[in-house]
Amino acid sequence: MHEFITTQKLNHLIDPVLHIWQWQIPVYLFIGGLTAGLMILGAVSVLRDKARPTAPQKLLLFILPILAVGMFTLFLDLEHKVNVWRFYTTFRVTSPMSWGSWILLCVVPVSLLLLLGTMAENWPELQTWVEKRRRFDALVQFARQRLKPIAGVTLVLGFALGIYTGILLSAYGARPFWNTSVLGLLFLVSGLSSAAALVQWASKSEAEAHFYTLLDVGLIAGELLLIGLMLIGMVSGPARQQSAATLVLGGPLTVFFWVFVVMLGLLLPVLLEIFHLKGRPLPRFLAPALVLAGGLIFRFFIVEAGQITTWISY
Repeated sequence: MHEFITTQKLNHLIDPVLHIWQWQIPVYLFIGGLTAGLMILGAVSVLRDKARPTAPQKLLLFILPILAVGMFTLFLDLEHKVNVWRFYTTFRVTSPMSWGSWILLCVVPVSLLLLLGTMAENWPELQTWVEKRRRFDALVQFARQRLKPIAGVTLVLGFALGIYTGILLSAYGARPFWNTSVLGLLFLVSGLSSAAALVQWASKSEAEAHFYTLLDVGLIAGELLLIGLMLIGMVSGPARQQSAATLVLGGPLTVFFWVFVVMLGLLLPVLLEIFHLKGRPLPRFLAPALVLAGGLIFRFFIVEAGQITTWISY
């Protein structure tokens, strides 16, 4: 007996699982979250301490270069690259990609203004170079005179960018592993954790590094809680979400998730940070490096897991 199946659904990027989004998207999501975290921490530092030498304010210099790398990876993923300008010819309230495009566009000038407003205290060499270019005088004066309002706008945009990186995935209702309301907040907290890790690594002040280490411990605890809530929501949800949860509860991604994402990306660095807070002699770069690597691996895992799961088994 022979059985013949006729279908028009035959695409190596779709069957047997979706493979449209490759390495570019998780790298972009990680960089977007890191950028959002740096914007939030930098803005809070300005609102709390005004302009003075602090690691979060110094790292404002790197927001735009880091974001440029993320935007380049996103550009590489586009199928029709010459049409990228079309994102900015309209705004669709119901489209996460439309929101993301405009948020990213707003991030550039606002981050630049916040940098110019804090440059004299944090990057005096760069300030000297800018002062030689008289055409920037009015812009620098504008940024310094309105520093706190600019920091407030930066803070709002940072939260919007961090949450958007998760909503970009959770809005895809056809992918059960992504379709959870927890994902936006989880990506925001993860981005803040990565930024706090980078700040404690870059800080030259022991007191400041101690504060951001303590902050990162709390953020990682929040990540673990949100991951737990996400999995609980899946196993208590519809049948397809229960099936999606089995990917990490005995399925093909179980070892990768629990070893690389949870143990090496979250539990080990938080344990090292706790040891550091207690004065144990440890390499200063180790915990932050693990946090940053864990944040990147987490995005790779989420993107892959979402593409594997579907509401219909073919």
